[in-house]
Amino acid sequence: MSKNNLARAAENDIYSRLDEAIETTVKLYAGRNDLEGRFPRENLQALAAAGWTGVLNELRFGGLGLSHGDFAEAAYRIGLHDASTGLIYVMHVGAAQTINLFGNDDQKERWLKAKGGTLLGTYSTSERASGGHWWYNFSEASRDGANYVVNAEKSFTTSSGHADFYVMQTRSPGAKDQTDISFFIVDGKAPGIEAGPWEALGVRANHSGPIRYTDVKVPSRDRLGAEGQGKEIIYDGVSPVYLIGLGAVWEGVARGALNAAVAHTSSFVHKDKNKNLSDYQAIRQELGAAKVLVETLRPWRNELAAKLDELWHAGKPQSEILIPLTEFKVHAAEVANKVAAAALTVTGGYGYRRGPIERSFRDARAGIAMGPSNVIARDWIGKSLVGLPLELFYEGGE
Repeated sequence: MSKNNLARAAENDIYSRLDEAIETTVKLYAGRNDLEGRFPRENLQALAAAGWTGVLNELRFGGLGLSHGDFAEAAYRIGLHDASTGLIYVMHVGAAQTINLFGNDDQKERWLKAKGGTLLGTYSTSERASGGHWWYNFSEASRDGANYVVNAEKSFTTSSGHADFYVMQTRSPGAKDQTDISFFIVDGKAPGIEAGPWEALGVRANHSGPIRYTDVKVPSRDRLGAEGQGKEIIYDGVSPVYLIGLGAVWEGVARGALNAAVAHTSSFVHKDKNKNLSDYQAIRQELGAAKVLVETLRPWRNELAAKLDELWHAGKPQSEILIPLTEFKVHAAEVANKVAAAALTVTGGYGYRRGPIERSFRDARAGIAMGPSNVIARDWIGKSLVGLPLELFYEGGE
């Protein structure tokens, strides 16, 4: 067998493991987890067993050593069936990639490779006082000799209370200004961490609730990057992976809603007229318009993922494409909302009942609000368009 054929066979095997994990857990439990607001731990365990929670991690740290394109494809495939698991997955891979980019080998060994790569990580960044300006912190770490103490109230931390580690940010001890930020890897079992409840319209299983850190001790070896390096980490570590991952999940939600709508309208028969729903021109036009929107996403996603890989391997700042990534997130969230609404429309009472279409309609709405919200993001895009600087750290935030 040639090298190309061997590589193709290995890739097929890797993706077959992903699809099996999705089929046997993510797809199977999506409805139950939404109904009960149950955190999908078994889904993440299955994805970890298949190697996909370490998709971007180096082989020597137990990862698959794959590309941003592979990561985004996995997020898309998960999002097809369950937005909650998709968002948890994106936050985990994003947290791991931030460690890959700015962490040292000791941190990668302890947080990425430990326990066979099964530890679940997430971001813990936004604060109630600054709302959707998740990059802008009022909390400030203090010193405990060579180590640190963290006191902070974080809001909307995905996997809150369930993560094994949190990649979190505060102002540095004695910070000079708002850009003097430091990142820490915080043990999820550390004393002083209190997670609040998560009750929401959609993505009910991702437990994106508030979390309070009260006198949480963080050893100096778990500071991520240099003290005060947080602004660089926000621009080049957190944002790029997060944005393409979010967009891919919402693409999956849109495609999943469209697939469900097509399946129902093609099979449901009006006995009085002996017609399928899909026999009506009005229904087909709604489906056609939704299909056109969904098809705009994959080529754009692949192009951005390839560019991220190019920048990563060249050692260049991934923030070079921050605005295009933001545009992709905005468009993907809006497509998910429009397609889910169209699916609800064409399936009538069936779609309105509790189930995958109704769930996609509720889940998709989260994409509009997730930071940067589409309102804030469009202002970033407009600033770039007219040549104004994107400065996130003016007093009071953007």
